[in-house]
Amino acid sequence: MQRIVVLNPKGGSGKTTIAVNLASYFASRQQMPVLMDYDPQGSALRWVKKRQPIQPWVYAIAAFERDARTTRSFQLRVPDGTTHVIVDTPAALDAREMPEITRTADKILVPVLPSDIDIHACSRCIRDLLLVGKVRREDNRLGVIANRVRRNTLTFQTLIRFLHTLGIPIVATIRDSQNYVRSAELGLGVHEMKQYVAREDVEQWEPLIAWLDQPGPRPPGPGDVTAASAPTLAPAPGATSVRTPAAAPAPATAAASAPAVVGAAGEPAEEGGG
Repeated sequence: MQRIVVLNPKGGSGKTTIAVNLASYFASRQQMPVLMDYDPQGSALRWVKKRQPIQPWVYAIAAFERDARTTRSFQLRVPDGTTHVIVDTPAALDAREMPEITRTADKILVPVLPSDIDIHACSRCIRDLLLVGKVRREDNRLGVIANRVRRNTLTFQTLIRFLHTLGIPIVATIRDSQNYVRSAELGLGVHEMKQYVAREDVEQWEPLIAWLDQPGPRPPGPGDVTAASAPTLAPAPGATSVRTPAAAPAPATAAASAPAVVGAAGEPAEEGGG
């Protein structure tokens, strides 16, 4: 199971767009992705709820919610068979929280927009990841995405020059496209849109997918609590599901206290495996 963290403390950098389109890509390839939404705005959860039962399965966890009645690892458990966990982090993430978020990540993606403000924020983010988060360049875990760019503009050229100075790979250059707006409204990703509509956008994801497939050393430390080591729960059969944290069910009243699973149409659905 691969864990991908999308991170940039600067709001509006396109973190959720990257996260949901990654989930869409893996789902359309018969994988089993989980979206772990740490952003209190819940944009990734809303995207999942818009998906239709006929669309490839995507599971979502409201990681921003906390339940004092049960353990954090139980709240963040993932379904059996999960192939990818995609973490959508909140804006204004404190640098002191980065080690916990990134420690078990196989890949860390930092989207940045072509503006002076965003470039400055990205510089601080990369610095904090290297110094506070203890992410090492040589581990090939950290990549930057030039997001919502318009080629042949001065701001784009400035952004690319800046990114080259970081010593961090630019793993994708994604254009400013209305296809991302349209697909988000429908609970889709660009990889699920008609080919003649989204061909150029899909092609821009190929370097990113190739980089995600590259191995990188990431031995987890002793005592790490990861999505891989947390208890797992069989997903609901069929289509898209959304799970919010809930208390562990008591043996005698499992049906009454099991975690809530919401189908794509917003109707309650029973979780599988019992």
